[in-house]
Amino acid sequence: MEHLRTACPLDCPDACSIDATVVDGVVTRLDGTWDNPFTQGFLCAKVRRFPRHVYGPERLRHPERRTGRKGDGAFERIGWDQAFDLLTTEIRRVRERSGGEAILPLCYGGSNGLFSQGAADARLFARLGASRLARTVCAAATGAAATGLYGKMPGTALEDYEHAALIVLWGVNPSASGIHLVPILDAARAKGARLVVVDPRRTPLAAKADLHLAVRPGADLPVALAVARWLFENGRADLGFLESQATGWERLREKAAEWTPERAAAVAGVEASDVERLAALYAASSPAVIRCGWGLERNRNGGSAVASVLALPAVAGKFGVRAGGYTLSNSGAWRELRADRAVNAEQPPTRLVNMNRVGAVLNGAADPPVELLFVYNNNPLQTLPRQEEVRRGLAREDLFTVVFDQVRTDTALWADLVLPATTFLEHDDLAIGYGAMRLGRVRPVIAPVGEARSNQSVFAELCRRLGLEEPGDAIAPAELEAALLSDLPGAGAALARDGATLPSCGARPIQFVDVFPATPDRKIRLFPEDLDATAPAGLYGFQRDPESPEFPLALISPATSRTVSSSLGQLYRDQVPLAMHPDDAAARALGGGDEVRVWNELGEVRCRVAIDRRLRPGVVVLPKGLWSHNTLNGATANALAPDTLTDLGGGACFNDARVEVAAVRA
Repeated sequence: MEHLRTACPLDCPDACSIDATVVDGVVTRLDGTWDNPFTQGFLCAKVRRFPRHVYGPERLRHPERRTGRKGDGAFERIGWDQAFDLLTTEIRRVRERSGGEAILPLCYGGSNGLFSQGAADARLFARLGASRLARTVCAAATGAAATGLYGKMPGTALEDYEHAALIVLWGVNPSASGIHLVPILDAARAKGARLVVVDPRRTPLAAKADLHLAVRPGADLPVALAVARWLFENGRADLGFLESQATGWERLREKAAEWTPERAAAVAGVEASDVERLAALYAASSPAVIRCGWGLERNRNGGSAVASVLALPAVAGKFGVRAGGYTLSNSGAWRELRADRAVNAEQPPTRLVNMNRVGAVLNGAADPPVELLFVYNNNPLQTLPRQEEVRRGLAREDLFTVVFDQVRTDTALWADLVLPATTFLEHDDLAIGYGAMRLGRVRPVIAPVGEARSNQSVFAELCRRLGLEEPGDAIAPAELEAALLSDLPGAGAALARDGATLPSCGARPIQFVDVFPATPDRKIRLFPEDLDATAPAGLYGFQRDPESPEFPLALISPATSRTVSSSLGQLYRDQVPLAMHPDDAAARALGGGDEVRVWNELGEVRCRVAIDRRLRPGVVVLPKGLWSHNTLNGATANALAPDTLTDLGGGACFNDARVEVAAVRA
């Protein structure tokens, strides 16, 4: 038996350090370590179950070539040399006939490891002149808002929430994603902190909160603007701070002026008194911190909603003290990481494909058409909007699809070539936290299962075989690490010593003391003109709800504690029901366990229904991350999600899905 240390690079804010128990070369247990104070000695259930993912029957163990019709799942085993020969032949054929833009890499979020995405892979596709992918399925609207207002300033350290007097969780559910914040919140509440949750659902933390605003999906914007209006109108705005540290606050005030608590409450479906109570609590509390999540960006108003929430600490003057301010993504803490040196290639100005529109692109909305699709770190059939359109595109016989993954995903069934990838327990990598400000060295604790190979080794080998390798390319893990950390002196030594190091801003920076906006003048831009020009209704402009008499219910697809987006979905074979408020069920003569069809103009899902009083009326839930085996007809919530884009950043509007539900009668 051995106990080996590594780190988790999965798409999660927490950046946990891991103690792996290995017996005779097999991982038997994963635990959290105490040398990373944020991990606090425990791991989420997702990662504790990860050995089932490594050794399960769905694990890909060798390269495979399609032998039957697309979608049938008929493949034959081949060797790596055969796989490389087939793939390089197809790449050369497509590139010579139609140009590099006919090749589309499709990846996002299957691993946040710095070697596994954005290094050797980016080098290959840049040198091929492939189409570029706008990775906008998540964090596009939040990123645009945070960059526009603050230049992605690092946020309040999650560890410091214990010292806050008021904590506002807005569009985030740490009980399902980012679980290590939960004991910190409990500690803060034990010391007397007040907790406010803004979420359409009564989440576990909302059930404990001092105030829960169950806003309608897409209505966070008017609520946040009403809070800002209240602060200005009641003399609780910090005008001195705004004058010295911000620009555009007068325009923000004008935009907020039209949103009285009563009007915002009517649109959001909450009580006006609760909007005023939130504003008064926020004004009176110090330190006060807002944990802004990604739930509120998943609609047509997503970018302006996030901007309005992030503006509140500036308006109320909550910066400058420990546990005061906001936290969104802390990826801005890692400005010194030199991804360009790891890539060692300039990306030519080829066409940019928004991944939310991949379904349309695969079905002809591109010139030249996509002829070779390279899928890795992603399961697009279960993560992109307009699922049936994506499926039609994957079914094209003239499309050569490569799926490079750890397990046989739903997308892999449509591939022409399947390549087995290593998990983070089988390769070297670097993992950075975008919540906890930690950098972890991912070390292999077991040998690769079967013939699995790491992302960096496969993409480097493709570069070599295609004649695209150049002197100075970082290929080995040590070379990639040295390139990435070249502007972080001492980081490598710290990683070798304890498995984690910290960004240059420190582990627990105070906003406007240790870190400042990364804007040209280091001031907050509360009304950036570029964002105002981009948004269809202007910055902070509200776009109406897309509901209709035909499709009156808002379908949302939040994260769960079982999967990381769609990763690990193969481990759960159960049927997942549609959650519905009792009033909505009664209006449709539905009872718990009934088979229903959930539909709109884009598609239909067949599943069971579950009655859930924790929902607000008018909202139904089918979680994200489901696979085809989790519903009765193989479709998931993505089949009902539009490919419309957020007001800022071109992000996904999953929560703008509007549906109807009816019983399936025998």
